[in-house]
Amino acid sequence: MLLSMAGSGESVEIKKISGKDETRGHLASMGFIEGEKITVVSEMAGGLILDIKGTRIAIDRGMANRIVCEGVA
Repeated sequence: MLLSMAGSGESVEIKKISGKDETRGHLASMGFIEGEKITVVSEMAGGLILDIKGTRIAIDRGMANRIVCEGVA
C-alpha cells in the first residue's frame, strides 16, 4: 500500500520509494529509507504527520504517494 493510505496510529515499514533520484535523496535525508518503520501520528487534508526515528515530520500526500509500505504487526 502507499503511505498516503495509512491511517492515524498505524505503523508501517517502508518497502520501496519511487520517484526521481532527487526526490528519493530528499526523502532519504529525512530518514525515509527501505526497512525503516514509521507511525502515522495524524492526517490532514493536505498531508501526514509521521513519527520516524523518534522525530515528527510532516509530508504532503504527493510525497507520501511515492512511498510503498507494508503494515507492521
